[in-house]
Amino acid sequence: MSERQPFTPAESKGDAPARGRLAGRRILVVGGGQTDIGETDTPIGNGRAMSVLFAREGALGVAVADRDEAAAKATVALCQNRAVGIVADVTKEADIARMVDEAIGKLGGLDGLVLNVGVGAGGPWLEGTTRESWDKVFAINLTSHMLAVKAALPRMADGSSIVFISSIAGLTAGSRLPAYDASKSALFGLCRHVAFEGARRGIRANVIAPGLMDTSIGRLATRGRPNRATTNIPLGRQGTGWETAYAALFLISNESAYITAQVLAVDGGLSGI
Repeated sequence: MSERQPFTPAESKGDAPARGRLAGRRILVVGGGQTDIGETDTPIGNGRAMSVLFAREGALGVAVADRDEAAAKATVALCQNRAVGIVADVTKEADIARMVDEAIGKLGGLDGLVLNVGVGAGGPWLEGTTRESWDKVFAINLTSHMLAVKAALPRMADGSSIVFISSIAGLTAGSRLPAYDASKSALFGLCRHVAFEGARRGIRANVIAPGLMDTSIGRLATRGRPNRATTNIPLGRQGTGWETAYAALFLISNESAYITAQVLAVDGGLSGI
């Protein structure tokens, strides 16, 4: 008897038909480009998949923000004439403020915000962690998120939704990079505050924590730690960028209107079984 293949439906491949789940929404995706790792067949990443899926599902407009102009443009080209590109470096507070201004100006308002930027830096373990690498990781993985929400929240429409992209590294140690694990966990606390502050206007905030994903960033991580590829995942495979995107689609849409301040792990059961 042949070994059973892991279940991979059309949604996991980005092949499912559109269902109009985001009609009228105006969404800013921060980190909507994709890292070029020198492969010709790299699977779609989380940020690009979210941008494309939001456009496909009827969003009025998607602002794709990325520090790499070419990467942002490549994503925009896949978004069925429903997207605009914005070049911004989230390590610069002025760029973050301009990014929010441009998104609102180009889209005519804002009722969805996804924060999908993050890095790992420094050597492994505490021994390999320097003050400089720690500060760099927190500046990108946490401080930039706070600054983006600080700029956007007062100007977002009532009933809007904010999604932070974290990692299961924030739920359970495993990356071997202390700053990465700590910063991804800290996003949970930031999200809870944003949800609390936004609740009076019906603005929700939630976190998605992807697990081991077969994306460009995931493949870079595997190059640095080859045993990552042999991790025993209960559902039998790594995830796809589309699977992160569908989770974000649910949390951005009104289907999740009574869900806020929560963490959704998209990890094939890795953190829970």
